[in-house]
Parts: sequence; structure tokens; C-alpha cells
Amino acid sequence: MALAAGLAVLRLPLRTRVHMLRAASRLPYAAPGDLGVLHAAVLSVRPPWWRGRLACMEVSLTVVVAAALTGRRARWVLGARFLPHAAHAWAEVPGGAVGRDEQDAVDRPWMPVLTT
Repeated sequence: MALAAGLAVLRLPLRTRVHMLRAASRLPYAAPGDLGVLHAAVLSVRPPWWRGRLACMEVSLTVVVAAALTGRRARWVLGARFLPHAAHAWAEVPGGAVGRDEQDAVDRPWMPVLTT
């Protein structure tokens, strides 16, 4: 259900997505372990009806939506790095993040550009 909601929210303009995610700001943060479980669940599900991509933007937003559906919140972070230039999205809570350190990101860290 969270994946369908996340994919629907991705069709909206970025400004609208940010406003929708800020509505969950009154919820308590999810535990880092719970966020990891949500991330693993999102990665394990790819519905047969979805022919589009399921990359960092879709996965991270779905994790944040899934956390909100469980009564918790997580921050949706859009970031970038240099050399080579790249953009990335991940979900985080105080004490942990999921989807941020992928492949060679350890020696070239991501810099948050937008956090909501």
C-alpha cells in the first residue's frame, strides 16, 4: 500500500510533495531499526503492474510514506555530490539512514540539499 501511495505522490510537483510530507512532522520519529525493516520491505516488493523505475527517489519516498502509515516519521533527503556530479535520495531518522551509502559513497559522501 505504501508503494502505491509513494508512486502516486511522485507524480505530484516537488512543492506539493514537500508540503504533504511536512504534514507528518508531528509524528514521533521511527526507530533506525524499524526504518531499515521498511527499507528492506520496499526493496523486496516490485508490483507487476509497475513498469517504471524503482530507484533511490521512489524507494526513499516510499519508505517515508510507509513510516507515516505506521504512525512514525522519517525525513526524506535529496542530496548531491561532486566528482563525478550525481544526485541521490534517501530516508533518515536521528541515529540512522537507509539508502544513503550505496556502492562508492563512502569516500565521496552525499551532501543533503533538501530535507523534509
